[in-house]
Amino acid sequence: MKIELSNNKVFFKKNGSKKEIHPFWLRERVNEERFFDKGTQQRLFDPTELKENIEIKDLNLSDEFLEVSFNDGVKTRLTIQSIIKEFSNINDIKFIKKIKWDSSLNDFNSYNFSENIFEEKIMYEALINFYKFGFVIFKKVPTKNNFIVKFANSIGSIRRTNFGEFFNVKSKPNPNDLAYTSLALAPHTDNPYRNPVPCIQILHCIENEVNGGNSTLVDGYTVTEKLKKDYPDYYKILTNVKVRYQFIDQDVFLEDWAEMIQLDENQNFKQVRFSPRLDFVPLMDKDRLDLYYLARNKVSELFNSDKFRIEFKLMPGDLLLMDNHRLLHGRTSYDANEGNRFLQGCYIDYDSTEGKLKHLKRKFNI
Repeated sequence: MKIELSNNKVFFKKNGSKKEIHPFWLRERVNEERFFDKGTQQRLFDPTELKENIEIKDLNLSDEFLEVSFNDGVKTRLTIQSIIKEFSNINDIKFIKKIKWDSSLNDFNSYNFSENIFEEKIMYEALINFYKFGFVIFKKVPTKNNFIVKFANSIGSIRRTNFGEFFNVKSKPNPNDLAYTSLALAPHTDNPYRNPVPCIQILHCIENEVNGGNSTLVDGYTVTEKLKKDYPDYYKILTNVKVRYQFIDQDVFLEDWAEMIQLDENQNFKQVRFSPRLDFVPLMDKDRLDLYYLARNKVSELFNSDKFRIEFKLMPGDLLLMDNHRLLHGRTSYDANEGNRFLQGCYIDYDSTEGKLKHLKRKFNI
């Protein structure tokens, strides 16, 4: 991409196309001290108060800077790099390409925790892999004093839910969720009944003295792309029909309607909501219901297939960061009489990891 000038107009060229940069767009970005606070990176003026007929009086372009004089007497010097960065979206997380994986995945993207890891380059690398694969594992994370809260808030901010700021995953009497039993849990996503669904789940292993109780992960992106290719009719109905997801206990009633497979504005994968103990399919014509149930059974079969599942045992100090919009997680059964199995969990949203990633990118000039 490059910047060009012609007849007091600024153009950017990208991928063979050439478009004018609006004068007002440039005027909004003036960065002199009386217009822009360097510390907060915020404007000191309200652009809605500017006159509508902002025009460029004079331009000068060098290898590093674009100098602009406007018809309201304001002059500014913008770096070419800052303009190109905005138009190329190089800081946009969605441009990190997802890597599909199945049971053949061997590298589980593990990183050793250190006291300063949140401000080190290794955290940048870990978050990049998180966006590529949907999960990373941190080893040797302190297990004292609910450290999961400090970990989560060092990346961003905890998303509180009906389970609290964080929750303890252990077998207990009269549970309000099957997670608090020793039963096996089939692959699922958490909180499909919330709007919005928590984006990222953190699970921190505190104790694990039992045989079994292994963690499982499935890449919902890989599976739904296979469904799209091999069973297009199933994929179509699962991306078009909204179903009801519901959670009820003595104190809480949560409900939301959404497609099992949600697509973005470009009709690409955005999110999967799969929790077959919590979904309720709406009443439709019999033929359409027949197709929907066939589609749901097929995607469930794929999610539960050994071909797509990885399985591993979280040991004390292991912390799993996983994308709850992309991955399905579960566990194998265990015998609670053998010893303690104790994990702590919480949720954070994408803006947490996105903000941390952009901060580290800026810090290390990557």
